[in-house]
Amino acid sequence: MIEAFSFVPPLRRAGLNPVNLLMMEILLSQIAALVQGNVVGDPNKLIRGVAPFETAHEDEITLAGQAKFLKKMDETRAGAVIVASGVEGFSHNLLQVDNPPVAFAQVMEFFHPPAVPEAVIDPRAVIGRDFVCGADVAIGPLAVVGDRVTLGDRVWLFPGVIIGNDVVIGDDTIIYPNVTVYSRCRIGQRVIIHAGTVIGSDGFGFAPNGDQYYKIPHTGSVQIDDDVEIGANNTIDRGTFGKTWVRRGVKTDNLVHIAHNVTVGENSVLVAQVGISGSVTIGKNAILAGQAGIAGHLRIGDRATVGPQCGVGKSVPDGAVVIGSPEMPHKKWFRLQRIVAQLPELKKRLEALEKKLQQMEQRNGKGF
Repeated sequence: MIEAFSFVPPLRRAGLNPVNLLMMEILLSQIAALVQGNVVGDPNKLIRGVAPFETAHEDEITLAGQAKFLKKMDETRAGAVIVASGVEGFSHNLLQVDNPPVAFAQVMEFFHPPAVPEAVIDPRAVIGRDFVCGADVAIGPLAVVGDRVTLGDRVWLFPGVIIGNDVVIGDDTIIYPNVTVYSRCRIGQRVIIHAGTVIGSDGFGFAPNGDQYYKIPHTGSVQIDDDVEIGANNTIDRGTFGKTWVRRGVKTDNLVHIAHNVTVGENSVLVAQVGISGSVTIGKNAILAGQAGIAGHLRIGDRATVGPQCGVGKSVPDGAVVIGSPEMPHKKWFRLQRIVAQLPELKKRLEALEKKLQQMEQRNGKGF
């Protein structure tokens, strides 16, 4: 069986004793060393946990990364507060950092470290022929691993995972329950794939044949590069030819669909219910907000932002921000929405003008 039993490397990297974590007493100065921050106040303050700004207690650390929280500093009971570099002048113990949200995430991971599985292949798992396995691999019960599969070091396959033939998975990758990876897909290092996701299913390709449709074979694959995190219940289709490619550092929310032969550029973010049609290219550091839909064969530029529920029917340039359906520059969309809000009043005024014109025509006995 797979069981959690240990602590993750951040503790050891910080030079801290895991026994201290069990006691839940960590010096603020030690947390500062972990996140490369600067303490203003008592460096020997003992911190026993992490909590939200509104509910933190005197032995917990919290985050005030935005101005609205700094204005309410007197309301928090936290023993220490993570703030941006240069923020001072408060009675609380402060931990100044360059990037408060990232530092807060690191502190959360510190107090709530991920489980580390026992390196065991459960006897109830099914392992195919010519299986190549790295060190410290954990495979849970009822997982199925196909023929000629290669797993790197410290790969963790949860119960119910299905890995097709000829799949390659890199080091330190975690695949949560009931994920299916079809044959010949490639998954990089330090990838996280959440429950229920399907990778490498056929794309939606059919050729009209009179009143019926003939299925187009999809002979390609899916490649997921290093440091990608895939949310729950994603579907990523294999290429018709070639590959569907999710590049390094991409993060997807739950319920995202990526169609055949799509390329998602490095460090891009796809929020819940995004749908991307076939052969779309998304640039680096792009953001696709919730329920955005992208038509096929388009390009979304580097650092472009596609707003929520946006229907994109043409390519988006680098750095552009678009919203609406069909898509338009966000400033134009906001102007349009202000006009839309005024339409009922404008309609009344127009009807009043029409009535006056009719009255003038009747008085004159003729039209203009």
